[in-house]
Order: sequence, then structure tokens, then C-alpha cells
Amino acid sequence: MKQILQNLGSGETILADVPCPRRSNGSVLIQTRQTLVSLGTEKMLIDFGRGGYLAKARSQPDKVKQVLQKIKTDGLWTTVDAVKAKLDAPIPLGYCNVGVVDSCSEQSAFTVGDRVVSNGPHAEMVSVPENLVAKIPDSVTDEEATYTVVAAIGLQGIRLIQPTLGERIVVSGLGLIGLLTVQMLRAQGCQVLGIDFDERKLALAKQFGAQVVDLSKGEDPVRAAELWTDGIGVDGVVITASTKSDELVHQAATMCRKRGRIVLVGVIGLNLRRADFYEKELSFQVSCSYGPGRYDPNYEKLGLDYPIGFVRWTEKRNFEAVLQLMADNKLDTASLSTHRFSFDDALDGYQAIYDKTALGIVLDYPAHDVVQKRSQLLPMQAQSDVPARSSDRPSLAFIGAGAFTTRMLLPLLPDAKVVRHSIVSQTGVSASHAAKKFGFANCGTDVGTILNQAEVDAVFVTTPHNTHAAIVADAMDHGKHVFVEKPLAMTTEELTSIEEAMERNPAQRFVIGFNRRFSPHTVAVKSWLSAATGPKTAVITVNAGMIPADHWTQDRTVGGGRIIGEACHFIDLARFMIDSPIVDVNATPMSGGDGRLGDCATIQLSFADGSIASVHYLSNGSKAFPKERVEVFAGGNVAVINNFRQSSVIGGKQTLKTRRQDKGHAAEVESFVDTVCRRGEWLISAQEMFEVSRATLQADQQIREKL
Repeated sequence: MKQILQNLGSGETILADVPCPRRSNGSVLIQTRQTLVSLGTEKMLIDFGRGGYLAKARSQPDKVKQVLQKIKTDGLWTTVDAVKAKLDAPIPLGYCNVGVVDSCSEQSAFTVGDRVVSNGPHAEMVSVPENLVAKIPDSVTDEEATYTVVAAIGLQGIRLIQPTLGERIVVSGLGLIGLLTVQMLRAQGCQVLGIDFDERKLALAKQFGAQVVDLSKGEDPVRAAELWTDGIGVDGVVITASTKSDELVHQAATMCRKRGRIVLVGVIGLNLRRADFYEKELSFQVSCSYGPGRYDPNYEKLGLDYPIGFVRWTEKRNFEAVLQLMADNKLDTASLSTHRFSFDDALDGYQAIYDKTALGIVLDYPAHDVVQKRSQLLPMQAQSDVPARSSDRPSLAFIGAGAFTTRMLLPLLPDAKVVRHSIVSQTGVSASHAAKKFGFANCGTDVGTILNQAEVDAVFVTTPHNTHAAIVADAMDHGKHVFVEKPLAMTTEELTSIEEAMERNPAQRFVIGFNRRFSPHTVAVKSWLSAATGPKTAVITVNAGMIPADHWTQDRTVGGGRIIGEACHFIDLARFMIDSPIVDVNATPMSGGDGRLGDCATIQLSFADGSIASVHYLSNGSKAFPKERVEVFAGGNVAVINNFRQSSVIGGKQTLKTRRQDKGHAAEVESFVDTVCRRGEWLISAQEMFEVSRATLQADQQIREKL
């Protein structure tokens, strides 16, 4: 199928061939009929992409500070790679989608064939969570419905300003959202004053029943508001404009009566003047998109609705309210549609966003039969161009194409040693981009399609943590070797299921992505201390940094938390350094404050040979401090690894410094290809991987019990 993507690095807007998305749990799969281009948001993204690195830096000063800090701790080249990878990933454009339900769950409130509106992107097929989808009344046309989502943005601003019948409200900025806001305020019985530079938009606002101020003629909006209200001041101002200037807030405050309200829907400068708000006791609020539920993963992804008795208007109910206004002929959208393009000519539509007459740009989708391609692999190159698979050149596939995969693993595949068969991902966009960039023959969204390919020898699993165990077992049952990113499993039951898969498939091998044991720094330190007699002591300090509580890795059902998801690396590192079985685990979390999420903890490990190790996994440190430091005490020596850039034996001559941070990813990938894919041997013994996995689960359980 086709989808519109924006590359933020090159600035290119692309009508790309991508696989059909896979319907996720709690979502509906929609075949698109029409979409609406958002002149504000989408033009902003396109302009950002087309700007040079200096322009991008100027527009995001906070991100520049983060980059500079990363250079200090991780080094220049590691940071450059990270920034390039971030900008290189294409993003889907669009969020105003109208289509027909193609598939849904049996428990869904929708049925196949329903006409629906959603915040899905510009694509022939979209998968959208049910709380972001609403049925379209029969009397509302597809084109009218494409305005639902942008109208809901304006409606949420209106709900925050809480207008009452007869109040006088200013709408500053008469783009699509502003003109829809004017109409909804009028439908609510408010008097409206619209402000803009564009005569045509002002004429439409007049048509919708508003008084207007034409800034292009030098008219003073503050004076106009004063005359309009007989010197009292307006009751409220909804700012729907986009500008870097702070003047609009000052202007809005000056217009308002005492205890007036200002709501920001657009994007403007926000250097507020205290006197403006203090003297009149004004209220100011920023509106969040379509309404309550936005950016709440429990609402949007898990489908947990807010009780209507406590939250009357969620984002979905705002969609439904807008559709009802359309059904009641309270919203005129026909006057707003200025351009129409076939989806095949969508890139011409994106040129039209720079047309001064543009308002509503509607894209019409032809009735292609894309459904039959849903579970198929999309070829990215001719079959004749794909190298032949052999015992010395195994065929590989990737399940997952996120940032870590595209930045850390795919660039490291040895060109002459593997056949790059396929990449699949949930939406297909990342899989398509990665397949093109790294020369894979196919891309798709269906894991089963990959596993059923007899010519695929091994798979890399880099999906969310809660999917790892099931995919590993399924892949082994399909005769594949497996590289799985940590963790291997999130429960002991999942570990048992993998052990059972091993018993069913004795010829298949897997390896967990414990890359740090393959780092040249780790290998060097272990070698330097190999002659030391007696037990060892390892102290591993991880300055992990804070991750918000709503990040997916903190979700116990998806990411498993940071101990399971990341601290396992360092338990494995200690196991590798000491080279003796773990016999005891004792984990203690920090209580309260920054320790409430369980990601500030000390994990004490005891080993069969008498050695001990302490893993200090901390999220409350300074970013200026190195992220990872390893100290190993043995036989009168101390070896130190500093952030996997420098290693040395204290007081000795052994030193190692690498040009860039090297955490072992390259050696790990090459070793997997050579050892597992070619020779069919274990890269890390199964016993050791299960030992580390169980120790990690035990540490996590102890931490949870003590919090």
C-alpha cells in the first residue's frame, strides 16, 4: 500500500510503498477513503525537515543541550550516530482520516463496513486504537467528516474557556481550526470577534457570523475589542494562531475584562508578562490536542475509558460531538475545502500548502484492493538481485525495526556473510525504511509470514519485551536460530516455555543480546585479570538516568520495568567477568523519592567460587557523570572500565582506549552469524543465559516486595 512519510533529516516528503499495518489488540483496521492535510502541523514538520542542521538546532535549543551533554559523556561519534539515526527515521504525516472498518475484534463496538473517522495518518490502510475512532452519522459525508479531528482540537479549546450563552469571545488566528472554532462558538450562542491578516479568511469568519479585525489594514485588535464590548473587555480569547511572537498573549490579556480567560490552542511565544495577568486576575491555559485521554497510554492504547460521570468530554466524545454538529448542519466545511487531489497525486497536494489560498486540502483515495496484501511480504528488490543462501551465507530476518535496531544492529551486519531476507514491524513504516536503507529483499508486518519462510535460517527479535518469549519459542518451533534482545522473558513461566521449546528443537540455538560481554574493554579486562588467584569483587555502577513513569519500559506488562529490561545486562556482565555460577541474589531498592519506580537499586550477587559483585543501578544521578563504570578487584589488582571508552589496570601498564564508545554490539552480531548461524553452536551457553535471566527475575521480585 502507499503512505505519505516525512524524512526529518533530508526534508523529503515521500509517497512510499509500505506493507499494510497489522491490527493491534484493541484497534480497528481501516481502509481509507479520504484524508485532510493539516496546514499547521504538517507544514511545520515539512519546514523543519527542509531546514539545515543549524536551523533545526535553533528551533530546538533544549535538544541541543541534550546533544552537547551526550558528547561529553558518550563521545562525539556516538552522539553523531544517534542524532543522524533520529533524524533519518521517517515519520507518518496526517491525523485526519475517514474510511471503512476492514477488521476488528469480536468485542469491538464497531463492525466491518462501518464508516469511521480517526486520527490515522495519510495511508491506504491504518490501524487505530478504538478510543481514537468514531462512527460517522449517515447524513455526514466523507469529506465533511475529514474535518472532525481538527474541529475537535478547537472544541477542546472551547471547553477549557467555558463560554456561556451571550459571552463575547475572541478567536485570534483564522486558519482551519480558528474558522471551525468560530462556528462552534456561534453554535453555542456566543458573540465572536475574529482576528487575522488574510482577507479571505476574514470573509469566511463574517460568513459564519463573526465580527472581524483585519490586521493587514493596520486595524488595532485591542481598540476593536474595546469598542465591541463598550469598554468592558472580552470574556475570553482562544488563540489558534501560529507565531514565535509573545505579542499575541499580551494582546489577548489587554483585550480581556477582569477575570477573563485565555486558552492557547495554537503555537506561540510564551514569555508572559506578570502585570498583564496580575492586575486583572486573568486565567491562562494551554489546550492539549483533542481532549482528555490524549497521550494517556491507558486510554489510547489499552482502551480504558474515563467514566462519563467524571470526565464528560474525552477525545473520542469530542469527535462524536463534532460529528453531531455536522449532522445538525451547524458546521460548514464545504467553504473550507480549497484543494482536492487524488492520493496518487498527494505530493502535488503538499506543494499546495504553500499556496496562499489554501485552507482545506482533501486527498481522495482510489478503491485499491490492498486487503489481500495484508499478510504478504512486500518485495523491495528483484529476486534476481538477492544473493544465494548457503551454509556459509545464512539468510536472516528481523522482527522489529525500532531505533535500537536501525542504529545499533542493522549497520553491523557483515555484508559478505549473510543474505538479508526480510524485516517486519507493527506498522510497516519502519520496516520499509530499514529494508530500503540496509538492503533487505522484503518487508512486512506479519511475524508469521517471516517464520513460515523456509529459506530464513535465523531471526533477530527486537520487539517490545512482553513479546520476546513467545516469539523465541515460536521461531525455534519453525526451525530458526534466534538472536533476542534482552530480556529473554518477563516471568519464570515464560522461561519454562523456552526450555520446553529447546527440548522440542535440540538443533536450534538462541542468544540474548548481552552485548557488553563482547566489548573489547570487557574482553581486555578479563584477560588482564586472568592470572589473578582467588575470588574477585566486581562493582558495576550504572548511572542510568531518569525515564518517566509512563514510558513503555516502565510498564510492568509491556516493558517489565528497568531491572528486567536493562539491569539484566549488568548481572550478565558480572557473571561473565567472574566466570562462576551465581548462587545467591539480594536486591535492595531505594525507598521513596526517585526510588518509587524501583529503578534505584543495589543488586548483590554471590558466586560459587566465593566471588561477589554489586550492581548499583541508579536513575537519580547527574548526566554529567559517566553512564557506566566497571571496577574489578582481584589478586592485588584493580581494573576499571570507564563508559566503555577507556579501560586500564590501576598502577599498571595495561590500557585500552577506543575511538568511540564500544559496548560490544559489532563483535556480538558477527559472533552470532559465525558461531550460531554458520556452525550451529551456542554463543553463550543456555545454562548461563537461563541463570542470568532467573537471577534478574529474582532481583526484580525482591525489589518489588520491598518497595
